[in-house]
Amino acid sequence: MRPNRILFALAFAAVLVAAGVRAQENSECLDCHEDRELTGKRNGRTISVFVDAAKLRSSIHASVDCVQCHADLEGKELPHEDDLKPAACGSCHDDIEALHAKSLHGVAIARGDPLAPRCQDCHGSHEVVGAKNARSPVAPLRVPFLCGKCHQEGAPVQRQRTIHQDNILENFSESIHGEGLLKKGLIVAPNCASCHTAHSILRHTDPASSIARANIAKTCTQCHAEIESVHRKVIKGELWEKEVHRLPACVDCHQPHKVRKVFYDQGMADKDCMRCHADAALKASAGGRSLAVRPDDLSHSRHAKVSCSQCHTGVSLSRVRACETIVQSVDCASCHAEVGQEYQASMHGLLTAKKDANGPTCKECHGTHAILGKTDRGSATFPTNVPRLCASCHREGEKAAKRYKGTQHDIIEHYTESIHGKGLMKSGLTVTAMCTNCHTAHSVLPKKDPASSVNPKNIPGTCGRCHYGIEEQYEKSVHATLVGKTKKELPVCNDCHSAHTIRRADDTGFKLDIMTKCGRCHEKITESYFDTYHGKVSQLGYTKTAKCYDCHGSHDILPADDPKSHLSRENVLKTCQKCHKGATRRFAGYLTHATHHDPKKYPFLFYTFWGMTSLLIGTFIVGGLHTVLWFPRALQLRRERDKAEREAEAAAEVEGEAATEPPENPGPPDTPEGKGEADGA
Repeated sequence: MRPNRILFALAFAAVLVAAGVRAQENSECLDCHEDRELTGKRNGRTISVFVDAAKLRSSIHASVDCVQCHADLEGKELPHEDDLKPAACGSCHDDIEALHAKSLHGVAIARGDPLAPRCQDCHGSHEVVGAKNARSPVAPLRVPFLCGKCHQEGAPVQRQRTIHQDNILENFSESIHGEGLLKKGLIVAPNCASCHTAHSILRHTDPASSIARANIAKTCTQCHAEIESVHRKVIKGELWEKEVHRLPACVDCHQPHKVRKVFYDQGMADKDCMRCHADAALKASAGGRSLAVRPDDLSHSRHAKVSCSQCHTGVSLSRVRACETIVQSVDCASCHAEVGQEYQASMHGLLTAKKDANGPTCKECHGTHAILGKTDRGSATFPTNVPRLCASCHREGEKAAKRYKGTQHDIIEHYTESIHGKGLMKSGLTVTAMCTNCHTAHSVLPKKDPASSVNPKNIPGTCGRCHYGIEEQYEKSVHATLVGKTKKELPVCNDCHSAHTIRRADDTGFKLDIMTKCGRCHEKITESYFDTYHGKVSQLGYTKTAKCYDCHGSHDILPADDPKSHLSRENVLKTCQKCHKGATRRFAGYLTHATHHDPKKYPFLFYTFWGMTSLLIGTFIVGGLHTVLWFPRALQLRRERDKAEREAEAAAEVEGEAATEPPENPGPPDTPEGKGEADGA
C-alpha cells in the first residue's frame, strides 16, 4: 500500500474513532438527562434538567459535544455535581458574546438582575434552531412575541424597570410595520431586532446605539433606502431646524413603535355619512335593524379621530348611496392586529368563524360607535363592569351557560360572593381580580388547552400575576412540578382555593374545609389526623386548634428532611411554640400522624398494638373456653344442689307433721296449780 493511502486510511480511522467517542460521550449524558423527571440545582433552586434527544438532534448544535458547551464537565467523572455553570455560548460565539456583554441585557446580567434575559431565554437551550426556521423563537414572525414576554404592558420588566415607552407591543402591532409582519406575514417587514439589533441593544442616549438620534436615519434607511435623501431635498432647513444645521430625525415625525398606517383611500368625509345616519329613525331595509349613529357617541369614543370609511371600507362615491357597496363587516383586526390574532385562536373567535350565533364578537363586548377605553367608568370593559359584561352570557340560564358541559355552575353568583368579587364589586377595588385577569380578555381558551391561562400547568403563573410572592413560595414547594417527585397530578391554586368561590384564608369555613381538601390526596394521613386531639376538636368546629397548614405551611410545604421545612429538626420546636408557648424539644417529638397500621413508619406502635390486641383476644379465648368447660360442671352442681334442697324440704315436712300429733299422756294444763304439780313431780 502506498504511503499516501496509508495516511488517508489512518486519518479516516481517526475520524471514525473521534466520532464514536463523541457519540459515546453524548449518549452517556443522555442516559440520565433523557429522564423527564430528572432535576438539578441552579443557584440553589431546583430546576428540570431533562433534555429532549429528538429536539437536540434536530437543532443546529446536533454535531456539538455536550462538553463543548458545558465546559466545566470536561474531564470530570460521572455523575457530576448538581450546581454547574451555565453553558459557555461565548466559546463559539465570542463576537456575539462581546456585543451582548456591552448591551443593556449583558450589563443587567453582570449586576445580577434576575429579569435580565440570557442566551437561552431567547434562543432556547438544547432545541436551538436557525432564525430562518419558522419554529425558532427568533424567527421574524415570532420576534415581537419573544420580546413581548418582557416588554408588553404588565410584564415584570415593564412593571419593575424604568421603560420610557408604554404599550410597546400593542403600538407596534397596530403600526404599519406590525400589520405587515403579523397580519400579512411579510417577514421583510421590520421587527424589534431590525431597529434595536439582536445582541447590541443600547439606550437611545448611547452614541453607539442603533436608535441614537444621530443613527436613527441610518437604521431606518436599512429598508427605506432613498427616504433620507428625499427628505433632505424637500425639507427647508430654516423651517425645521431647532439647532443649527440639524435636520429632524425620523422619530421626530414618526413615533417609535407607533408608525402610523397610511389610509390612502379615505373614501368620503364623516359628515357625508352622518347626513343619513344621524337620523334616529334610519333602519336597515332587511330585518329592520337600526342604522342610526348618535354624533355624541362618536365624538366621545376612542375612535373619535378615526373616519367612518377607515372602519367601513368599500364605500363608492360614484353611487347615490355610497355605502351600498360595503359587503364586509368591520374588521377590527385591521388596526388591532395582535388582539385580532389572539381572538381568532380563542373559543369566542372559533365560534364566530363557524358562524355560530352564540359566538361573541368585538362589538358585543366593546360596543359599536360609543367605544370607550377600559379606564373609563362608562366602558363595559371597566373593571367593575366586566363581571356584568361576562354575566350577560355566562350567568345561569344565559346562552353560554346552557351550552356549558363542565362542572362549574353558578359562576357569576359564586364570584360575586368570593373575596375577589366582594373586593371588586362591593369595595370598588379595581386592582382586584376579575374575569379577564384569569381567563384573559381576548385569548379565552378551554382549560385542557396547554396554552390556556387556566390550564392546570399555567394556573400558578396566572395567579402569580397578582400573588407574586406566594407563587415564589409555591414554586419551591413539594407541590410544584420541578420539586415534587411524583408522577401523580400535583395540586395547583384552584385545587385548594377553588376557581370562583375563593374565600379568605382566615375564614372559618375555609379553615375547616382545608383539611378535607388536603385529605383528597393525603387520605391516610388525614384519617390519622382526625384520630388525634387536634383533629377531633376541629371536627367539633373549633378553628383555633392546629390544622394541616399550621404545621406543614400553606404554600411553602417542604419535606421534613429539608432544612427549610417547618417540620425540620431545626424548625419543628418553633412551629409547635406558635400555639404551645412553653413547648420543649421533647414535646415537639410527639408523633402527630402516628398510626398502628403502618409497620414500616411506626413499627413500635404496630407491634405493640397487635401484641396487646392478641393478649386481649387470648384472654377472651381462655375465659370463653373456661366458661364453656365449666358449664357441664355447673349444671351438675345445680342438680345436686336442687336435690339437696328437695331432700331438706322433705325432711322438714316430716318433722312438721310429727310436731302436730297429740301426746299419749298429756300433762297438766298450764295453770298455776298444774304447774305446781308438775314442779312437785
